[in-house]
Amino acid sequence: MAPLRGPKAGMEEPEPAGSSPRRFTWEEIGLRTGRGHPQQERWLVIDRKVYDISQFYRRHPGGARVISSYAGQDATDPFEAFHIDKGLVRKYMSSLQIGELALDQPSFEPTKNKLLVEDFRELHTTVERMGLLNPNHLFFFLLLLHILMLDVAGWFVLWYFGTSLVPFLISTVLLTISQSQAGFLQHDLGHLSVFSSTKWNHLVHEFVMSHLKGLSAQWWSLHHSQHHAKPNCFQKDPDIAMHPSLFALGKILSVELGMKKKKFLPYNHQHNYFIITMPLLVVPVFQFYSLYFIFQRKLWRELAWTLTYFIRFFLFFEPLLGVTGVLGFLLLLNVLESILFTWISQLNHIPMHIDYDNNMDWFSTQLLATCNVDQSLFNDWLTGHLNFQIEHHLFPRMPRHNYWKVAPLVKSLCAKHDIEYQSKPLLTGFADILRSLKDSGELWLDAYLHG
Repeated sequence: MAPLRGPKAGMEEPEPAGSSPRRFTWEEIGLRTGRGHPQQERWLVIDRKVYDISQFYRRHPGGARVISSYAGQDATDPFEAFHIDKGLVRKYMSSLQIGELALDQPSFEPTKNKLLVEDFRELHTTVERMGLLNPNHLFFFLLLLHILMLDVAGWFVLWYFGTSLVPFLISTVLLTISQSQAGFLQHDLGHLSVFSSTKWNHLVHEFVMSHLKGLSAQWWSLHHSQHHAKPNCFQKDPDIAMHPSLFALGKILSVELGMKKKKFLPYNHQHNYFIITMPLLVVPVFQFYSLYFIFQRKLWRELAWTLTYFIRFFLFFEPLLGVTGVLGFLLLLNVLESILFTWISQLNHIPMHIDYDNNMDWFSTQLLATCNVDQSLFNDWLTGHLNFQIEHHLFPRMPRHNYWKVAPLVKSLCAKHDIEYQSKPLLTGFADILRSLKDSGELWLDAYLHG
């Protein structure tokens, strides 16, 4: 075994050119998680190559937490899932390589299902060969066009018909839908699925996220990538960070919380107070935190784009509604979009398995944490095609217009390995949020009182 080093020892030296690579076992690699001893040391494996990211992870362009969530593990599948130009990335990673897996070691942890991992990697190769990762630019142009038309129509109704109740309600609906659809388009751009170039995805992402929505694109990308790396894994997925401060989530974590006699809120009533907390607050809180993030990171270009969002909104609506009215209208739109966003985003995850990271293979990790909503033209449009949440999580760079093409292949792989592929009606998905919160709240209460 390679010698264990303390927290101040620095990173392993890369192998000199032409020398035989050092060889490591999974036991050695599993110790380098950045936690415990040796503290702060982080290694990971990609395509059998061992990398020391102890000093690099804080400089990782995709965020420190994303890459460090795979410390001590095989990261081959997430590496393939997240990067467009993998050759270029590998070139920059060469200085981090400290060796390779020993010849008698499997290509991934021996605890993982070998056949399943190999079958998924074969599926990924098939997806690339079929061209399912290639975007249709006309599709995304039409999406942007319909968002801009909704935005203009929302203003035009108030300008032409006045601010009486009916025009005001119509305008509110149009602008709320516009904001919701812009949210899904920025999601596409943030996943690098609109253009073949990372640079163009980032540039247009800033325009859509900051100018059309008034939010930080970089903040969203850093936050959302963590979710995709380890969905529903407590302490690694920020989307379930409301456990235990607001909710008791998942059967395992809820029982654990009850056994420890921890009670921040009456979780047995969380299915009731969910309705008046998250759906109403998420986007307004995002708006304030996003501005804080922009100033904290000194993202001046994003600040300029964000200011154009607020300036444009005030220039268009202040003459019609007045200063107080335009501020109230902005808050109303944020709250209404928040309601849509929360119910749509949470129905795919809250009812699913929630636990600590158990270092499962990529396919199993995503299938345990996600479910679909039945396909229809309305569901596709309303949810930004995130009714295909399973396919999206397995292939996060895949353009959404191709989800339906890969779905049969994913179902076939699930059937082969006896893994449940969950798909449900839209309203059932909404109801399952409350049902799962009620169930986990009752489990918490029972453990709290009798554990």
